[in-house]
Amino acid sequence: MSNPSHSQPTCYFFKFGLLVTGKGEERYLPQLFRSLMATEICSFEVIRKIEQLNPITSKARIEIVGSGKKIPSEDEKRIGIPARQYIDSDDCNYVLLIDDLEASREGKAKQVFDRYREVLDAFLLNKRERASVHFLVNMLEAYYFADIQAINQILGTSLQEFDGDVETISHPKGNLKQSYRGFREVEDGGKIIQELDMTRILGNPETCAALRTLFAWCLKILKQYPDSSNLNLNDLEERYHIEDGKLYEITASQL
Repeated sequence: MSNPSHSQPTCYFFKFGLLVTGKGEERYLPQLFRSLMATEICSFEVIRKIEQLNPITSKARIEIVGSGKKIPSEDEKRIGIPARQYIDSDDCNYVLLIDDLEASREGKAKQVFDRYREVLDAFLLNKRERASVHFLVNMLEAYYFADIQAINQILGTSLQEFDGDVETISHPKGNLKQSYRGFREVEDGGKIIQELDMTRILGNPETCAALRTLFAWCLKILKQYPDSSNLNLNDLEERYHIEDGKLYEITASQL
């Protein structure tokens, strides 16, 4: 893992601003990071819901002055400006852009990542290491199946543990609706998220590579905290298999 920028000042509290693409994520995604917030040195908040972006096909691009890069104008408004404003507002602020990577878009993941990364790099310039791009594979609901107890508790179902990597489930939201026809993406999903046990979800080093990479990036930032050895960050890294677990190759390039 690369070291954070040497120009970064000492931080005693870190704020992560989330740019998200889903309705459920807009309302409840910060709860996914409860174990990190329990350290009492960080917070997570959604700063904007954005539209999903696909690989660039249009030649209509604008040049960002001083960056030497060109990006589509809508990307500037939706991503670049909000990210820059959030990071500029405090030296200890960071941005996470988190997108659902449905099965239909999985083959284009690298191109989608590059588009998000390009606009962040263009606007953040020397602060670009304070933002990262991550995917929920194949969408947030996939991770519910890695903690079946949470689903059964909230929905009153009796589902069995999923045998395999939940990031390979093609349509997790559809699977939920088949198991519980009254499933409500936002209301029920929000309750499930608040019950999810990240140790269960990331406890298998061979599964959930994309989610593990997201937590690895956050933990890397938190370890900048002075005397972080007094916190439980090493314990979290061990329980989530950050060092010995599978990572998602595309987004792991940011570590």
